[in-house]
Amino acid sequence: MAKGPVAHGWKDRTWTLARTKTLIGRRFHQTLTLSAIAQMLHRHGFSRQWPARRAPDRDEDVVTGWVKDTRPQAEAPRRRSGAGSPLRTRPVSR
Repeated sequence: MAKGPVAHGWKDRTWTLARTKTLIGRRFHQTLTLSAIAQMLHRHGFSRQWPARRAPDRDEDVVTGWVKDTRPQAEAPRRRSGAGSPLRTRPVSR
């Protein structure tokens, strides 16, 4: 696995559980479930890696301004707490 997926025949450099399963099958002639592979990798210190997907032309000042000004207006207003039952099927008691 240290050589990377490209060295094992895949076109990109992303390890997935399915690819790991295929590699284990090729190398050791064993079949494991994806959850078993995930647990094994976690035990050996591997963790999920999510790439930071940001546009190369992203303007942080514009994003910050949008979060402060536009986002609060776009969010739905929260319901006010009042008389009523937390259960939808139970009517309000009098």
